[in-house]
Amino acid sequence: MKRFLLEFFTWWNGTTLGTRLWTKRKGEFVGEDEFGNRYFREKNGPRRWVQYNGVAEASAIPPGWHGWMHHRVDTPPDSYERRDWEKPHLPNLTGTSAAYRPKGSILGAHARPKSDGEYDAWTP
Repeated sequence: MKRFLLEFFTWWNGTTLGTRLWTKRKGEFVGEDEFGNRYFREKNGPRRWVQYNGVAEASAIPPGWHGWMHHRVDTPPDSYERRDWEKPHLPNLTGTSAAYRPKGSILGAHARPKSDGEYDAWTP
């Protein structure tokens, strides 16, 4: 019952019930990427969509599939091998303890530098 309610009311936990029905009725399976995301297109139309494997995270779409999703290329990628200069995918870490915190940030591990006393406040 919980799974049904999550599918019915939330989109960020994966595919919604409406998307499942639309895919079954009008969708044509195109392929799957290394993350388990499944890609579809409308049988007689221009629409293209993805069913995420798990949490919906748009940054998890590989470059080849990204080009196909945004109509940059007409043919979906057969397979995609990551190039040497490309980094592997990382989830969005904002709001977690692993988020980037620059030097001087109040949430960072480093202490902020002390003021040296040369600052003069502006007065009109």
